[in-house]
Amino acid sequence: MTDTLSADQTPDPDAKIEQARLWRDNGWTAHILKNEDDDGWAVAMTRDGASEPALIGPWTMGRDKKNPKPLDVNAFNTLVKTASEFVRRSEQQLHATLHQSIAVTSRNARITVLLDIVPDEENPTATLTAQDDGGDELAKIRVSPGFKLSRASATAWADGGFQKLA
Repeated sequence: MTDTLSADQTPDPDAKIEQARLWRDNGWTAHILKNEDDDGWAVAMTRDGASEPALIGPWTMGRDKKNPKPLDVNAFNTLVKTASEFVRRSEQQLHATLHQSIAVTSRNARITVLLDIVPDEENPTATLTAQDDGGDELAKIRVSPGFKLSRASATAWADGGFQKLA
């Protein structure tokens, strides 16, 4: 005999859960876990569909000083806000790393040099682009994804006539 659930018994992965150590709502799941490194507890905040928690932090002990304080709506909402802000800041930082720009003056003209990196586990790529003040493209070349854009490298590229870099 096999243990199977009929369609009406299958748990809904999007169903709201409000338990002392597990809470799911608004696209997030909070799960209170025993901290293996000490006697305390931690809370893991995972965005729906993600395989790893976006944020893990310490959790408050209950009154008995052995068990965790149970989750409640206010604590959960605070955790969602904190985890969402953390994810947003991480995404902004990644975007800033992958899409850099710097303005330089070369040959008495103001030029904006942009570095756009496309991360890929097998074949990452990067493009260096020069634009004039009006946003018109002056040059575009492929560079190593490890290329370091700086005022000096941008000026040297522009002063060198936008030649391919070694």
